[in-house]
Amino acid sequence: MCGIVGYVGKRECLPIILEGLKRLEYRGYDSAGVAVAQSGKLFFQKKAGKVSELEAALVLNRLPASTIGMGHSRWATHGEPNDTNAHPHSDCSGTIAVIHNGIIENFQTLKTKLQKDGHVFKSATDTEVLSHLIEEIMKNGNDLFTAVRLALKEVQGAYGLVVMSSKEPEKFVVAKLGSPLILGIGDGENMVASDAAAIIAHTRQVVYLNDGEVAEVSADAFKTTTLDQVEVTKEIKKIDFDLSQIERAGFDHFMLKEIHEQPETIRNAMRGRLQVEQGGVRLGGLEHVQAKLVNARRIIIIGCGTSWHAGLVGEYMLEQIAKIPTEVEYASEFRYRNPVVTSEDVVLLMSQSGETADTLAALKEAKAKGATVLGVVNVVGSTIARESMGGVYVHAGPEIGVASTKAFTSQLTVLALITLMIARAKGMSETDGKILAKELDALPDKVRKVLGNADQIQRLADEFKGSNNFLYLGRGANFPVALEGALKLKEISYIHAEGYPAAEMKHGPIALIDKNMPVVFVVPKDAIYEKVLSNVQEVRARKGRIIAIANEDDHEIEKLAEFVIRVPRTYGFFGPILNVVPLQLLSYYMAIARGTNVDQPRNLAKSVTVE
Repeated sequence: MCGIVGYVGKRECLPIILEGLKRLEYRGYDSAGVAVAQSGKLFFQKKAGKVSELEAALVLNRLPASTIGMGHSRWATHGEPNDTNAHPHSDCSGTIAVIHNGIIENFQTLKTKLQKDGHVFKSATDTEVLSHLIEEIMKNGNDLFTAVRLALKEVQGAYGLVVMSSKEPEKFVVAKLGSPLILGIGDGENMVASDAAAIIAHTRQVVYLNDGEVAEVSADAFKTTTLDQVEVTKEIKKIDFDLSQIERAGFDHFMLKEIHEQPETIRNAMRGRLQVEQGGVRLGGLEHVQAKLVNARRIIIIGCGTSWHAGLVGEYMLEQIAKIPTEVEYASEFRYRNPVVTSEDVVLLMSQSGETADTLAALKEAKAKGATVLGVVNVVGSTIARESMGGVYVHAGPEIGVASTKAFTSQLTVLALITLMIARAKGMSETDGKILAKELDALPDKVRKVLGNADQIQRLADEFKGSNNFLYLGRGANFPVALEGALKLKEISYIHAEGYPAAEMKHGPIALIDKNMPVVFVVPKDAIYEKVLSNVQEVRARKGRIIAIANEDDHEIEKLAEFVIRVPRTYGFFGPILNVVPLQLLSYYMAIARGTNVDQPRNLAKSVTVE
C-alpha cells in the first residue's frame, strides 16, 4: 500500500526520489521520508503528512548531494502517522536504513529478543525490527546482502523491502514477499519501486521480483537469488504505458479524468477480443483453459471491495447467460473457512492492482486445492497475473485515483466477454451471439452519452451536499451497482451510505426513510422494472427524496422521482456498465461540494498489500 522509490547511478538522487514519491502518493500519504548516503554516512529526513511537507522540511534541512538514496510514502499499519514512525528506519548506530511495505507478523517476538541484546527502538512500527535485526547479523562480519537474506529467514509476514548501509554505500539490497517490488534498469543507473509509475519517467525496462527473491542493486548491475542462495536469472521486460497516462491531462482530479476515460478503457478491454460479425469472443489468455471454463462444475469469483462488486455482476452474467453455477467470495474470508474447492472448479480472481494481499492468499489456497485459477487484473506483470494459470488483462491503464472507477467498468466488460465466450462454446447460436456482441460494441458510445449528464449531476450534488446519509437500491444485476454507488460515496465524501436490494428495504432499512433521506434507485426498464417501481412507490409514500437512474424512454419514473438521471438502454446484464457511471460522478461532485480530498481520501490507499 505504501510507496517505495530507490535510485543508484550518476545523477543526484533526491529530485528523482521525490518525483517518484509524488507519483506514488496515492499508495500512501500518512507520512514520507528519505535517506541518502554520502561520505560514509547516512542522512535522513522524515515528516508526517504528504510528500509536499517532506519537501518543505528538506528546504530547511538540506541533505548532502548523493547519487544513491531511497524514499517512502507511508500508509500506517503499526504505529500512528508521525515523524518518528515514518520510514526510513535506522539501527542503533545509524549505519543501516530500511524502508518496507507489508507487515512483520512476528515483530514483537523479534523486538523482545533484540531489546534483550541491547537494541534501543525509537518507533512504534514493526519495520524498525528489520533494521536492528540486520545490524545484529552484520556484527558477525556478514555483508549487507547476506545479512538481509539471513534476517528475512527469521521473519514471518509480508514485505517489499529496500535496505542501505553506509558501510556499502554504492548499492542497496531489495527483497519481496507478498508486496510488489520492481527494478528499473537504466544506462549506468538502476532504480527500485513498488509501482512502475515511479520510474516510467526514467526507464521503461523493468525486472519483476518474485516472492522469496533478494536482489543486490548497484549503478551498473544487479544480482538476484532466493533466500536460500539459489541464483535466479531475471528477464528484463518493457513497461507498456506512457507517462501521459499518469498525468491529470487538464482534469482537476485523477478520479474525474479516469471517469471520463471510460469510453476508451471499455473499448480497450474489448479491442482485438470481441468479434462482432461472428458474435464471438477470442481471449488469448484463456484459450488453453477454455475447456475447463466451459465444463466447470462451478465458477468462484474472488475479490475485495469494488472488485467484489464486479464479481457480483459477473455472477448474474455467468449464471443467466453461460448457465454455469457461480459464487462470489470476499477474498479476506475465503481461505479462513477451509472452503470446499475441487479440481472441477474454476476460481476467477479479480484485482485492479494484481497485488491485493487477501486475493493473493485466496489464489494460493485455491491452487493448493487443485482448482483452475485464473486472474482478471489491470496491472501487467503483477503477482496475480504471474501466479495464475491464465487470465485476462482489463487494459484500463494506470488508475491513480484511490476510488476505483474505470477499472470497475473494464472488469465488468471482461466478465461480459468471458461470459459470451463460454456461452458460444456451450451452444449459443451465432444469431444470439451477434446480438450480445453488438450490444457490447455499442457500450463506449453510450457511456460517452452518460458523461454528458455531468452538469446535471453536479447540480444534484449541490442539492444534497448537506446530507449525512444515503440509501442506494437496485435489483438483479443492479443490486451490485447500488453497493458500488454507496461505496464510492463513502470513500470520498465520508457520507454514510448503504446499498441494498430494493425488495429488502421492507425488511429493515425502510425505517430510515423520512423527508431528509436521499434514496438512489437504479431502475432500468428490464424484466423486473415494475417490481422496482413498487419499491419506489414505498419510498415516495414515506416522503423520501428519490433520485432515479433510469432509461431515456422511461416516462413513468419522472412521475415518482424528484430527480431523474437518464442513461441509454442496453442488454440487461450489461446495464451495470452504464448505470454505475452517474453514481461515480455523483460521488465525485458530492466530495467536491463537501471539500474533501477526492484522489487521496482519509485512511485509504490504492492497493491493499497487507492483510
